[in-house]
Amino acid sequence: MSASPENPAGSALEPLRNPVFRMLWLAWLAANISLWMHDVAAAWLMTTLTQDPALVALVATAGTLPMFLLGLPSGALADIVDRRRYFAGTQLWAALIATLLVVLSIADRLSANTLLLLTFLNGITMAMRWPVFAAIVPSVVSRAQLSSALALNGAAMNVPRIIGPAIAGALLASAGSALVFGLNAVISVLSFVMILRWKSARKESALPGERFIGAMRVGLQYLRQAPRLQVAMLRIALFMLQVSGLMSLLPLLAKELPGGGAGTFSAMLAATGVGAVGMVVFMGRLRENLGRDRMVLAGTLLHAASATGAGLAPHLWLALPCLVFAGASVIITANTITVSAQLTLPDWVRARGMAVYQMALMGGVAGGAALWGHVAAIIDVRPAVLASAAFGVIALLVTLRLSIDKVNPDDQRPAPVAPPPEPAIAIDADDGPVMVTVEYQIDPARAAEFAEVMQLTRRARLRQGALSWGLFRDAMVPGRYVEYFVDESWVEHQRRLERFTAGDAGLRELRLSFHVGQQPPVVRRLVGETMLG
Repeated sequence: MSASPENPAGSALEPLRNPVFRMLWLAWLAANISLWMHDVAAAWLMTTLTQDPALVALVATAGTLPMFLLGLPSGALADIVDRRRYFAGTQLWAALIATLLVVLSIADRLSANTLLLLTFLNGITMAMRWPVFAAIVPSVVSRAQLSSALALNGAAMNVPRIIGPAIAGALLASAGSALVFGLNAVISVLSFVMILRWKSARKESALPGERFIGAMRVGLQYLRQAPRLQVAMLRIALFMLQVSGLMSLLPLLAKELPGGGAGTFSAMLAATGVGAVGMVVFMGRLRENLGRDRMVLAGTLLHAASATGAGLAPHLWLALPCLVFAGASVIITANTITVSAQLTLPDWVRARGMAVYQMALMGGVAGGAALWGHVAAIIDVRPAVLASAAFGVIALLVTLRLSIDKVNPDDQRPAPVAPPPEPAIAIDADDGPVMVTVEYQIDPARAAEFAEVMQLTRRARLRQGALSWGLFRDAMVPGRYVEYFVDESWVEHQRRLERFTAGDAGLRELRLSFHVGQQPPVVRRLVGETMLG
């Protein structure tokens, strides 16, 4: 079988030949090592501060909740500001939090509540940098290498599961948590320096930049009109809700094993990382043979089986193989869904789209950690892990018909569009709202077909940022229809041209195929008039 164009055979490591991607990937790797070191140190430190399983599980919630709460604002910022400086700034924030943890640890002033607060503040780092990095990757690698690049990004998030816990475990056993947090501060500063070495090229536009609130509105509006992205978000949220049962309770599971301690916990985390990293090499061929929907099915069932095995294992040497497969299943499923989400997004809204996708992902992690922590407090740790596995299977069966495979990446490529004629009156950029009307004359016998195409048109106009859309038929002339849509201002109306994609161009040709008039459809642009009194 020939290699898929999306992921050519032998291309698993090909994106690393790109020096820009390689440098950013190394910075991403270092940042994630720092994050995992913090998570391991914080989770283990919490077990020394309290025996309450709900509080221990809340460490995972505190670390991931910012990614749910701040996903859209961070995505909006990443789409409208300099991504290089923004990415670098997140590392300075991480260094600040790590330094504060060092001071409090040395002073022996860390309580359970303080640790949760600082873990939440540290989670802001990931919340702010994940959307910008997700948006950067498609701009520095070719479309053919996107799946491989995202798999490498997954590896850069999972290799730290091996390195981070190993370093943190050794330092926790020998020197305590303060040294772990101190090393995190150093790594964050080094990542900051590496990111600043990247000389990014900003996309030039004659239009003024989007405003922050408006950018968030357009991002949410795009989401409401993007059913394929919605399916990907639901898939990842349910899967991470399942996965979080095992991962958030792993410190307590480690303690229940014979001789369980910081080393046991680190070994269990490292096992999941080994599975994830090992799977990166095989994912391209697996996706080629199975397709995305079957990959998600296989990954979900594999994780449920692995979590069940780990939850029942009486000894570490039986739990470790299960955790290797659990890590492999996470990278299979999460990467497959993430690639699908990336391919549904045009570049102009990519960071915002991936931010809301991240909100779904991290919402599943944070909600699952809180849920399964409370379940463990009621029925004990091992039964709670088994319950999370059962939940995953049930959720998969309920959503089996929802597909992430029907995605055409070519639809999101920018497409040229003829600029509108110059206005005959003086119009300021902020004048508005602007109402556009388009008059069609169609064969009345094709009215039902035309209505279906115009429903797709409605979604497309609203995805591009229109405030409202409507379609009227003429009561006096059979087959005459008037479409209207409203933009917030004249500059937002012009911005639509920069958001035009190949999919939009195809839809425009489909609309025009219904028009039977002698002349093209009449387009009018009307600017709102300010009325006094």
